[in-house]
Amino acid sequence: MNNMMKVAVMEGIGKMGYTQRPIPTPADNEVLVRLEYVGICGSDMHYYETGAIGNYVVKPPFVLGHEPGGTVVEIGKNVTHLKAGDRVALEPGKTCGHCEFCRQGKYNLCPDVVFFATPPVDGVFQEYVAHDAALCFKLPDQVSTLEGALIEPLAVGFHAANQGGAHAGQTAVVMGAGCIGLVSMMALRAEGVSRVYVVDVMEKRLEKAMELGADGIINGSSQDAVQAVLELTGGAGCDLVIETAGTQITTCQAIHMTKKGACIVLVGYSKTGEMTLPMSLALDKELTFKTVFRYRHIYPMAIDAVAAGKVNLKGIVTDIFDFDDIQNAMDRSIADKANIVKAVVKIR
Repeated sequence: MNNMMKVAVMEGIGKMGYTQRPIPTPADNEVLVRLEYVGICGSDMHYYETGAIGNYVVKPPFVLGHEPGGTVVEIGKNVTHLKAGDRVALEPGKTCGHCEFCRQGKYNLCPDVVFFATPPVDGVFQEYVAHDAALCFKLPDQVSTLEGALIEPLAVGFHAANQGGAHAGQTAVVMGAGCIGLVSMMALRAEGVSRVYVVDVMEKRLEKAMELGADGIINGSSQDAVQAVLELTGGAGCDLVIETAGTQITTCQAIHMTKKGACIVLVGYSKTGEMTLPMSLALDKELTFKTVFRYRHIYPMAIDAVAAGKVNLKGIVTDIFDFDDIQNAMDRSIADKANIVKAVVKIR
């Protein structure tokens, strides 16, 4: 095996290029994975467009990408549960294991997490990566490495559903039909929620939601979303809202469309970081607000759901770009959001 690999790097805002780097050698507790697919996430696009998310600032050359699937080609001497040839999904965040949050099992809140494509940590738009074997999850025969790459966003959807206490008998609404909205909708269905409606303003994304199993769609650009939900629920309102759009308008709508005692799960980040909300109404309804930061203990559940046919992960993919076409992949993902619901880069 050639000891060098091709790596796509962000050379500046809106500019991608390539370089050669040594193929890493796995440590005793790591495996070397030949990457096959890596999803393009909204955070990748934001870094590419602006060079920063909050306090995380890109210093080029920087490697984007944190949604990987691939095949193990080498194992460290202490690894026993994986072998060369195993296809895996990689959980991209390595935590410290000893802080209060890790000890409580809430490792997604670890302040010292090392997470792919979160500056200064490079991501995985590259041919190989060495990664902690405990964070590499073997895929069943019926789950492809393309689906393996999409386990990462699906984990966010399942975490959102779990945070909202999703269960049979509920009526839920998902605000936003981008990738995270769609995987949240599919996670709700997989967890037995009786009716799931999806709200967006882009018709193609709403069509994709129906294709993937939504019970109904609401186009917020031509319909009053709150009134539509009330009509669908006989005036009662919904039991659960998962808000993925991250806007003040949709968050306010969530408060108005829920019934008393309902739960709203906030997943989407607002551009300003601040919102003005009708909190008096939220208090009158005794609503519960939950928030989501990534996920924890979700990968096995998500993989099982895909393997059992409960989640159609391949269905969210609208575009697959070759690794050699990374500049176009990033540019089109940003410029054509109305049509590109989820883009994936095929590494090999």
